[in-house]
Amino acid sequence: MKFLDNILQGINCFTQWVGRVIAWLCLMLVSLTVLVVLLRYFFGMGSIAVQESVTYVHSTIFMLGLAVALQCGGHVRVDIFYRDFSAQHKAWVNFLGGIFFLLPFCGLILFSSWDYVLASWAIKETSAESGGIAAVYLLKSLMILMPITLALQGLSQILSSLLCIKGITEGDA
Repeated sequence: MKFLDNILQGINCFTQWVGRVIAWLCLMLVSLTVLVVLLRYFFGMGSIAVQESVTYVHSTIFMLGLAVALQCGGHVRVDIFYRDFSAQHKAWVNFLGGIFFLLPFCGLILFSSWDYVLASWAIKETSAESGGIAAVYLLKSLMILMPITLALQGLSQILSSLLCIKGITEGDA
């Protein structure tokens, strides 16, 4: 059990670290948006790179924030029956949902985006706009990172649910 606890703690700590990075990225997103508005409306200037950086930061927040939302229970759940379930019943729902829906979804996204991202890396894809960010391939890499981070947190939820089902822990369902 110590080994399993260490795995769960490691995954959860990693997701919490990603959440802290995302919190700072949210501040960066607001700052960049204010900068774009100030440059455009007060100074009559525009910067494609700054505008694209808003898209890059927003995409990073959204794509990597999925695992954080899963960990915090902030994901969408049809809660009509679930809220009244016991901890063990909730654990069963989380366990089966993770096995039959979450992990296959992550696998599908990873499998279907792999070639697309590799092709972007192969040509070091750049922005179509002159003066844009010359690293579109980094942005597209989020399509690989998202299912990996989400699957890791899903695995943590599945293992925690399994421990709850077996009566080893109370669970945080």
